[in-house]
Amino acid sequence: MEMRFRGARMTRWKIRPLIWLKHQPEQRVMMILAVVVGLGSGAAAVVLKTLIELIGKLLTGWFDVSWNNFLLLLYPGVGMLLSLLFVRYVVRDDIGHGVTKVLFAISRNNSRIKRHNMWTSMLSSSVTIGFGGSVGAEAPIVYTGAAIGSNVARSLGLSYRNMTILLCCGAAGAVAGIFKAPMAGILFCLEILLFNISMSSILPLLLSSVTATTVSYLFLGREVPFTSTVDPFAMGNLPYYLLLGVFCGLVSLYFLRTTLSLEDRIKKISNPFKRWAFCAGMLGLLIFIFPPLFGEGYSSLGHMLQGNPDTILENSLFSGIFEHKWVIPVYFALVLVFKVFAMSFTNAGGGVGGTFGPTLIVGGIAGFILARTINLMGFHAVPEANFALVGMAGLMAGVMQAPMTAIFLIAEITGGYALLLPLIVVSTISFATMRAFEPFSIYSKRLAKSGDLITHNSDRAVLTLLQTSDLVETDFTSVRLDDTLGDLVKAVARSTRNLYPVLDDEGIYRGYIGLDDIRKIMFDKDKYETTKLYTLMKNAPATVLSTDRMDSVMDKFDKTGAWNLPVVDEDGRYVGYVSKSKIFSSYRKRLQDVSCD
Repeated sequence: MEMRFRGARMTRWKIRPLIWLKHQPEQRVMMILAVVVGLGSGAAAVVLKTLIELIGKLLTGWFDVSWNNFLLLLYPGVGMLLSLLFVRYVVRDDIGHGVTKVLFAISRNNSRIKRHNMWTSMLSSSVTIGFGGSVGAEAPIVYTGAAIGSNVARSLGLSYRNMTILLCCGAAGAVAGIFKAPMAGILFCLEILLFNISMSSILPLLLSSVTATTVSYLFLGREVPFTSTVDPFAMGNLPYYLLLGVFCGLVSLYFLRTTLSLEDRIKKISNPFKRWAFCAGMLGLLIFIFPPLFGEGYSSLGHMLQGNPDTILENSLFSGIFEHKWVIPVYFALVLVFKVFAMSFTNAGGGVGGTFGPTLIVGGIAGFILARTINLMGFHAVPEANFALVGMAGLMAGVMQAPMTAIFLIAEITGGYALLLPLIVVSTISFATMRAFEPFSIYSKRLAKSGDLITHNSDRAVLTLLQTSDLVETDFTSVRLDDTLGDLVKAVARSTRNLYPVLDDEGIYRGYIGLDDIRKIMFDKDKYETTKLYTLMKNAPATVLSTDRMDSVMDKFDKTGAWNLPVVDEDGRYVGYVSKSKIFSSYRKRLQDVSCD
């Protein structure tokens, strides 16, 4: 089958490649485009990491990040302000919460992402994080990669199905490129972004991920992002890994609910500059007291994975008393608690960043705290670096509700395949613990609340993709409230429908008359002038708003048993009718579009 390009507009230099692609089999074209998208997303990941490191070195390369340096009070706020000004006056669009935006694009925008997202998220997040904002770079780069894939498909006029695949290729390539973890990139898309996939779609994801990882290797070296001193797995530690899984699940619940609650509360400050001032002040104070909150925090995580977490306290406010054995776990417990606050202040105050990186930090800290507590209490001697590493996977599995991504990402970025069994155990238990309290991940929680979430249930997912406004039928002949039976008979003569909506003089929907309702009197000419339609009309069993979600519309059909329901706007004015038959027809068509078989 040849590839179809719909509505593509090409400049002259693009015509020849387009003609060549047009006559190639669809699978071959998708393979080629997956590599192109992988190159783009991999390059974007390299640029983002390089920009963050460059800005960080320029600002902090000449002093130690310690509690007595008052620049820590200023830098994060300056970065947030620059990002706020850039987004508000240059971009003029909301580019925060990148992974959630990608999910929304798949759910509600036919996988279309604006062109500026191919660079704006990357630039603003590099400034936010480079100046010390306590967020991660992963969500912005996922948004960037997804935008690259979406716009490559859009420029060629590809179908929704292929546009969604390329969007996910970009997201997979972004994760693979920034972490040098191709398997994690693929699993990220399968668990979080794609709701329906088959083997024919995995190959483009694989090509994109491998291509992006190769680009990252070429420019950033082949070293894993985190080096760790991993001890061999011992079966005697298994009960404590089970405990770690439950602990990570509970910390995940705190992470998700606190993040969403804080951001919602802070957004009540309507003035963006007052909101920035509040968040900048609070973030600067937190970083001044707890320097590990500065920036992404990966250097502190590296110390824990290498087995020397004590060095983190040397430049902190608590450096003079850290000889006491309980000071270190208490200090890291405070860092764990306030990392969520620091991340929320950064995002709500105008910064652009994600929760992906902070999830890794908090997970590593959670694993270390539990291990150090067990060791100090003398129950059992457990390897703290191992628990920190496995804790990273546990928190990812809980917060993102993506256990497979968590397992393979941590194994790939730390070289910790020797701990594959505890990674599986902790991730699974954390995921199960979190699901007992929260059915949605941090990315999908808000979309689920608004009904915009696409799910892994194919029926529910396809309904989410259907728009009520696109299914309205407008060929019903309407009549007026004060019309007579004779007027209705004339309407019947020129109509092909058997329902007649009754409207008032302002176009407000008042009811309907069915052909069966007047069959016995429609030929009685004596009643043509004396019978008013308001005496014959019936109330609709339910009305549908043109903005209603399709799952809500289907609920109304189920409750009423109707086959047709009137559609009105927010003011009650008649728009048309929506029918079950039209919905079923559109459902079958959309199901074919999203199917990857």
